Amino acid sequence: MMLHVALEPLISLIAGILILVMPRLLNYIVALYLIIIGVLGLLYGA
Repeated sequence: MMLHVALEPLISLIAGILILVMPRLLNYIVALYLIIIGVLGLLYGA
């Protein structure tokens, strides 16, 4: 559970920076973010 709490803000920060630098990546970044958060939620029971 602690891993999930620490990872989510880090992933959000990286995604935000990438979107600012390369706006075309928005769809892929959002999709990957949702997949990662979903998998972590299933693994750690959040």
